[in-house]
Amino acid sequence: MTSNRNIPVENPATLEVLSEVPDQDVGAAREAVDRAARAFADWSRTAPRHRSDVLRRAFELMLRDRDELAGLIARENGKSLADAAAEVGYAAEFFRWFSEEAVRPGGEYGDAPAGGTRTLVSHRPIGVAALVTPWNFPAAMATRKIAPALAAGCTVVLKPAAETPLTALAIARLLAEAGLPEGVLEIVTTTDAGPVVTAWLGDQRVRKISFTGSTGVGRTLLRQAADRIVNASMELGGNAPVVITEDADLDAAVVGTMIAKFRNGGQACTAANRIYVHSDVAFDFLAKFGAEVEKLIVGPAVDGAAIGPLINARALHRVTEAVDLAVREGARISHQAQLPDVPGYFYPPTVLADVPADATILREEIFGPVAPIVVWRDEDELLRQVNETEYGLAAYVFAGELGRAVRLGERIDAGMVGINRGLVSDPSAPFGGVKQSGLGREGARDGLREFQETQYLSVEWPT
Repeated sequence: MTSNRNIPVENPATLEVLSEVPDQDVGAAREAVDRAARAFADWSRTAPRHRSDVLRRAFELMLRDRDELAGLIARENGKSLADAAAEVGYAAEFFRWFSEEAVRPGGEYGDAPAGGTRTLVSHRPIGVAALVTPWNFPAAMATRKIAPALAAGCTVVLKPAAETPLTALAIARLLAEAGLPEGVLEIVTTTDAGPVVTAWLGDQRVRKISFTGSTGVGRTLLRQAADRIVNASMELGGNAPVVITEDADLDAAVVGTMIAKFRNGGQACTAANRIYVHSDVAFDFLAKFGAEVEKLIVGPAVDGAAIGPLINARALHRVTEAVDLAVREGARISHQAQLPDVPGYFYPPTVLADVPADATILREEIFGPVAPIVVWRDEDELLRQVNETEYGLAAYVFAGELGRAVRLGERIDAGMVGINRGLVSDPSAPFGGVKQSGLGREGARDGLREFQETQYLSVEWPT
């Protein structure tokens, strides 16, 4: 269905309109399911090796077009070219990883304990999968869901974020070039996400919902999914702590914390949100970390900046208000980078010192380039503060003694913990959180299983 309305896609660094895409409605969403359902019969029966080959070609095509895709991401999302190029490489790896997993679907065969029967266990594609992705990693969040769904034999309807639809459409074109049949991947672009996703969840042919976004929206989708018992995966909000012990290598801790905090300008669900530094090293860490923050170049990607803008005016207002409130509650701005004299939704990378342990900013996901630092002394009290949140996605620990770092990591309520490093994401590892940070896992073998149903056959087998 052709829409009479369009979505202008804006570069948040320059406020320039890059392009327009159709603003589609519920009718278009239903037609997308029609096509995906028709394609499912053939795609689900396609040999795993063929599905693997399509995904492998998509991986190679993404690397072929890496510079073009990075430029597109930088323009529609605003992130630096370095971050955009890194995202393309990371996103492509999901196609490679799941091209390999596609030919290892697994299964079991064996005698029943009581004898007389044999058990055959297999994993089948779940059906049409509805995928909903955010704007902050428009390539990686798409491929992290699309790749395992296609590897499993599912067909897909995808709703990318209205702010960044161009990257998803570019990936769809590459998949078509790689040999993906028509109807296996359908994309619906819309500014009215609620009715579109509700229509999908109400369609009996849709058997899977995979969503990345806010915890609030995730709760709503889970309630809707419950009506039809739709299989659900949710990657939701985060409030990642960084813990720095008194024996940590401070230089390494500064490097790791810079990555954990400022990758994509802090607009990541795994971004460091609270930095807990032991009192013995707090002064030195603040000086070293603050000096690095002041060096950050802020600006449009074309200017070679390390930090781009926030995604829109609403995000800029929210981050500004969060910092203002933190200062009113006792924090002080100790270090800041300089802002460019250009249009765009820029906020200066900021370090907050003297942050009270009960400050509001420590309880909410910042989603911006702001680093609140809290000083700690007692380990048990530290862990109480770290775990006193409804979120449990990622965390980071920097300690000199590896055993202690691992023990601390194991006591943190988080699905992923970086030990002496500021990155946790890897296509070969299970990505996901605990508590209200989500359900299920993406990546690794777990990611494939999210799009499969287990079936077993009990076969009469005379002895």
